[in-house]
Amino acid sequence: MTWTFSTSLDEFRARAGRFLAARPAENTVLLTIAHRLAEAGLDVFGQRPPVFGWWRAEPGGPIGGAFLRTPPYAHRLSCMPEAAAAELAARLATAEGEFAEVTGVGGEAGAVRAFAAAWTAATGAVRGDSVEERLYRLGELTDPPRPPAGRHRLAEAADRELLIRWYQEFTAEARVPELADVARVVDDRIAARGLHLWEDDGRPVAMAGASPVLAGMSRIGPVYTPRENRGRGYASGVTAAASAHALGLGAAEALLYTDLANPTSNSIYQQIGYRPVEDCLVLDFREG
Repeated sequence: MTWTFSTSLDEFRARAGRFLAARPAENTVLLTIAHRLAEAGLDVFGQRPPVFGWWRAEPGGPIGGAFLRTPPYAHRLSCMPEAAAAELAARLATAEGEFAEVTGVGGEAGAVRAFAAAWTAATGAVRGDSVEERLYRLGELTDPPRPPAGRHRLAEAADRELLIRWYQEFTAEARVPELADVARVVDDRIAARGLHLWEDDGRPVAMAGASPVLAGMSRIGPVYTPRENRGRGYASGVTAAASAHALGLGAAEALLYTDLANPTSNSIYQQIGYRPVEDCLVLDFREG
């Protein structure tokens, strides 16, 4: 088995792009991160440059796996055989320079567990905090069973400060790393018409993001309703509206992730037509 590492986004997209696009649902995170790096610059997630890699079962064979990392965030794995994930951990354990640091890993649950076991065996590090997720794909979009009051609209520049605050609240509550520059993310997504609001009585009450259409897919997220607005169906309404908007832009697939520890979100998305694809795992490491 052969892993190749690189610091070049262009090389990564040239080598692994077709492989990632062949399974856009399972590889949605890598596709959207690579697109954002190309559009907004390699420093969009932080000051340190990203690293990339791709795997072949044999030299000269087809690409069968890939990863990327945008420091300080964890490595993100594409769909890949568990043996490839274990080999990646072993290779990274002996790597040098920008490839030597491993703070965590995310991806399909089986591949992540194989990586974690190999990383622990090679380095003595142990698993720290983890988040279990489920990837959903939209089947037939249906209206929420209890349609909320209000209406959908795209976010505008005047919503900037509110959305920055909501992004910060979302990352704290969802147990995900803080964005290096949340204001830049919000500005870029407003400009790209990728942030959606649900408005009730003229007041924004919930938001949902939607990624650009890539390889026929768009990923919905983050979805956030402030605590004082919950229980009124706003999350269902804005998610359904953002999904419909993505389909209208030409997406063949709309995708989203849920935290399995949150039964409410897993229920409401299924009620509007989302169906499970695979279980995923995001975990970090600490010294043993």
